[in-house]
Amino acid sequence: MSMLFANTLKKLRTEKGLSQQELADRLYVTRSAIARWENGSRLPDTAMISKIADALGADAYLMISTAAQSDEYPNVIMVDDRKLILTGGLPILEEVMPNANVKGFTDADAAVEYARENSVALAFLDIELRNTTGFELCRELLKINPRTNVVYLTAYSDYALDAWSTGASGFMLKPITPEGVREQLSNLRYPFWTGGEGV
Repeated sequence: MSMLFANTLKKLRTEKGLSQQELADRLYVTRSAIARWENGSRLPDTAMISKIADALGADAYLMISTAAQSDEYPNVIMVDDRKLILTGGLPILEEVMPNANVKGFTDADAAVEYARENSVALAFLDIELRNTTGFELCRELLKINPRTNVVYLTAYSDYALDAWSTGASGFMLKPITPEGVREQLSNLRYPFWTGGEGV
């Protein structure tokens, strides 16, 4: 549930004297989309939040920040084209972040599509991916949501310097360990509550 954003949106809309249908007409979406955003069952993507802010005369950055803070169950993704790495890594992420929705992807395009539909709080990205790199994927994810934390995963420490130039929060050598994940969580640019100890 995204109640902080939901309540903010409803308050701004009613202050403007707009019905859900009137706001929907301005945004070219359905009234039910507005209803879902206001009841907290869905969260619009960053581009739509900017359009909502324009329609309501609100601060887009503030609304995006509110959306990023509002998820009680943050979305965490892991992208690695080797299923074995996902099979070993996803349970560790779930253990360390019991309150997060953890999802794995072997395909970068599928991860981008997911990020367009869902606000991603944290992305663990393999650097060497089929048809692209983790660096390129990081740039795509940050275009969608500048507040997505990105942690790179690799077996090669040589990539560390390149990793810092892309806007990432961290860098982890494989294999993933609970201790390593906790250390990364303590250094995120945009911290969020995960339900885990000390986070």
